[in-house]
Formats: sequence, C-alpha cells, structure tokens
Amino acid sequence: MKNIIVASTSTVHGSGYLAYILDELTSFYKDTEEILFIPYARPGGITHEEYTNAAAKAFEAIGKKARGIHEFENPVKAIADAEGIFTGGGNTFLLVSQLYKHEVMQPLRDAIIDGTPYLGTSAGSNICGLTMQTTNDMPIIYPPSFKTLGVIPFNINPHYLDPIEGSTHMGETRETRIKEFHKFNTLPVVGIREGSWLRVKGDQIILEGPHSARIFEQGKTSYELPTGSGVQFV
Repeated sequence: MKNIIVASTSTVHGSGYLAYILDELTSFYKDTEEILFIPYARPGGITHEEYTNAAAKAFEAIGKKARGIHEFENPVKAIADAEGIFTGGGNTFLLVSQLYKHEVMQPLRDAIIDGTPYLGTSAGSNICGLTMQTTNDMPIIYPPSFKTLGVIPFNINPHYLDPIEGSTHMGETRETRIKEFHKFNTLPVVGIREGSWLRVKGDQIILEGPHSARIFEQGKTSYELPTGSGVQFV
C-alpha cells in the first residue's frame, strides 16, 4: 500500500530544514532506522555530500539516520533495500535527468507502490505526479522524458503562490502558467502552499497542514480545497 508524504517545501520561513513537519515524520518513519536520501536535485548547485549532510542533521532530531543514494555502488539495489526514502527539493529538471541517468525512475516507483515510506519535498514532490511539466524550475538540463513516477493521478505545483493584490509585478502568476499548461494538457494540477502537504495512504489522498490547496482542472474554474479534505477527480 502506498505510503507517501507529498510536501510543498522542506523549509518554511523562519524554521530549520524539515522542522515544520518533523512531528509528522516521527510517525511516518516510525519503523525506519535509516532513510535513503536522494540528493540529485542539488538546490543552488550544492554537492550531493553537502545536501545529504543537511538532511542527515534534520533527521537526527527524530533519532533517524540518513544516507545518500550516491554513496551506494548500486543505486537500484539501494532503493530496493531501503526502509524509507526521501527525495529533497532543488531543480526538477536535474532531478529527473539523474533519475533516468541512473536508471532508478522505475525502481523508485516500484518501491513506492510496494509500500516503502516515501517523502518528497518540492522537486521530490513534483516527481510524484504523472509528469514534471508543472514545476516552477528553470530547464537547466534536458531530461530524456517529462514522465515521472505517477504514484498520484495528477500533477503538483509546489510553492503555490496566490496573486498579490496591488502588485506591480508584470510576470505571469502561477495560475496563469497552469492555465497555459491546460491549453495543451488534460491532467489536473494541485497547487500546494508552503507548509502543507498531501498524505497518501493506498488510494486515499488527504490534504494536511495549515493551508488550503488550489485545484486546477482543464476547462473549469480553479477552486480551493480545504485542509483535511480528500483529493479526488472524476
């Protein structure tokens, strides 16, 4: 049975890495001693080692160890053997490219489907959707495919931002960009605000955290989904 947390972010304003969600992770990883960390997204271009150290320090607070997938000779076996998995944020184009390069996209999907606890934040959440096409990231590298894990039946837009009333910013809003996506694609999109997450247990998907989510469906007016509600599309 799938056991997933799809979180908008790893850090909310004014708190440490994963600090806002550590209570949830204590329960989520209760049967896990060591977490396999996938640092491929490399936020800001940091090294795999630097990123893994940051994740490991956060997990120490709940008595867990974290080890980077790059430390293993066989990444496919590392995923198959993992008690729990965490994919951090950064650049989704880079993350997806590396998952395909190391031939772990399908093994990662298989592990999640089989019930290995999986946490994704930001880019690590983007890949839970059917494609990565609703990421906010720059295309710094060209992945072999936009197709991702597909362990939830829609796409994610993490770090979702509402239009700011009175703003003089001339760029597109997130809603505008998602509407552009829906000119060519039919997949629903869930915009997750900072500090909230989707909790997936089997086929049940519940929005948790302090904020509602913004739901986008092709040909329909976008709407709010209150926290505590199930995510379901006909």
